[in-house]
Amino acid sequence: MSISLKRQLSSSVDPKGIIIAFSIIALWTTSLLSLLHLQVDYSNPFLYLGILVQMHLYTGLFITAHDAMHGVVSGNKKLNYFIGWFAAILFSFNFYWKLFPNHHKHHNHVATEADPDFHSSGKFFPWYLSFILNYLNIWQFLLMAITFNLLKLVFPVPNLVLFWMLPAILSTLQLFYFGTYLPHKGTQSNKHHSGTLKKNHLWAFFSCYFFGYHFEHHEFPYAPWWRLWKTKNLSN
Repeated sequence: MSISLKRQLSSSVDPKGIIIAFSIIALWTTSLLSLLHLQVDYSNPFLYLGILVQMHLYTGLFITAHDAMHGVVSGNKKLNYFIGWFAAILFSFNFYWKLFPNHHKHHNHVATEADPDFHSSGKFFPWYLSFILNYLNIWQFLLMAITFNLLKLVFPVPNLVLFWMLPAILSTLQLFYFGTYLPHKGTQSNKHHSGTLKKNHLWAFFSCYFFGYHFEHHEFPYAPWWRLWKTKNLSN
């Protein structure tokens, strides 16, 4: 790895990281508000496009929270924490304080019994269920229920289900499949026990904000998602 590239990957993320993080949050909010006012017509292809766009933006919220866990949203620790906390809350009231230790256990104990994101069966559905249950708690359900009942006083219920709830569920599948299941299923002989997508930056972005380049993420955890594609060029 060249010294110049290493410096580039680990150089200060401010203010770009902050701008990107708040842009994702703003896009998620704007998209959601627009879709909540959309006339639901199941023959309208834009309805399904809206679900997919909102799913991708939900994933962006989680990736933003994830980058904050690595301290790469902002060099200001308090601002970095706040952005991570806020992005996690917007994603169905995930709690940053719970995500943080679990994610670092994953990095420190990849594909072992101490890894909360790993399932020894290697099977998709048991692994996904275990993955979800590691992060869900009763307070999330209560807060979601309260928020839903407040929002339905303003917005149509079908819109809330299609554009607020469903994309969040689909996003967990996107995050799990591309960011956990594919990289860690089977036996990986490298030091990070992680696989990686073949080089295709466009697909890598749309599939999971470059986190299909998963070996690279474990190798360069100080690289924010929007620099992660550069690490792929080290071996391609």
